Amino acid sequence: MEVIALVGPSGTGKSHRALIVAHDQNVDGIIDDGLLIRDSKIIAGRSAKKEPSKIRAVKRAIFMEPDHAAEVRQGIEAIKPQRLLILGTSRNMVNKIVDTLDLPPVSKIINIEDIASKQEIARARESRAKEGRHIIPVPTIELKPYFSGYLIDPLEIFFKKPQSAKRRKLGEKSIVRPTFSYYGKLFIADAAIAAIVDNVATSDHAITRTGQVNIKNSHDREKGISISLDVTIIYGQPLREILVNAQQRIKNMVEYMTGMMVKDVNIEVRRLSID
Repeated sequence: MEVIALVGPSGTGKSHRALIVAHDQNVDGIIDDGLLIRDSKIIAGRSAKKEPSKIRAVKRAIFMEPDHAAEVRQGIEAIKPQRLLILGTSRNMVNKIVDTLDLPPVSKIINIEDIASKQEIARARESRAKEGRHIIPVPTIELKPYFSGYLIDPLEIFFKKPQSAKRRKLGEKSIVRPTFSYYGKLFIADAAIAAIVDNVATSDHAITRTGQVNIKNSHDREKGISISLDVTIIYGQPLREILVNAQQRIKNMVEYMTGMMVKDVNIEVRRLSID
């Protein structure tokens, strides 16, 4: 296994450029802030970007917890990468990661200044300082299960935001993915979302079938999509309890499977069944 390092101070855009470097260097595995990533999928580890303090984030990033290090070592052994890219704030940090994970010595070091201009680095620093934006080089679909409660940019294809529009800051951190990935552009048809909704709704025996499912895409990416559907419910069942439960299950599953944010789920009972 050959180990390559991408080095630069925090907030200078290393994660944003990780996939480009990986592609150019024929890398098939990335270690970034406590995560092992391959083909835009999180294989093992826990992200330092989720830690509440800088000290704990550093410990997470250099794998100071034995169980964390063991999990990533097992992940590396499982995928057996030919070339591994390690992201670090310094050569010393990269060497610590190499030693902790029992990896071969670093054969090549790429500095962030070698692949990004001063202006690009300055913009990355400003984005981190003013907006608290943290990038992880995997698609939103991968990030959702790992970052519950964080603001994650939904898929670009559904939400076209004017260049002039400014993003509102929500919470202390936002986790975003780069606009590129090994997957390329990802298209999800309304029919696919409707199929998910139908499957989730009818998994409750009290809901015998669904009627028309409508998906409304918002132009505000932070608000997400609206889902409306009508259902048939067995007569004598507690309607409010069933519908509230179905709303939550539909919202959770659509967000989990598509990476999109669901603004609301509106369910109308059109029929009662006595079968």
